[in-house]
Amino acid sequence: MTVYHAYIVGLHGRSIGVVRIDCVDDDSAIKSAERLVDSHDVELWQMDRPVARFDAPSKQVFRK
Repeated sequence: MTVYHAYIVGLHGRSIGVVRIDCVDDDSAIKSAERLVDSHDVELWQMDRPVARFDAPSKQVFRK
């Protein structure tokens, strides 16, 4: 198994969380990381190698 990290990206491109993903290959890791996308973007990395980036479907800014 290969270790990947999916970084949850918040405002201003800063990481606000990380999820460790153990998968056999990039394709499996991409499918797993894709499921993490909700209101935040997700970047998938394997060590220092960027694998994929997933943009949130809606980046609405809520204002009062």
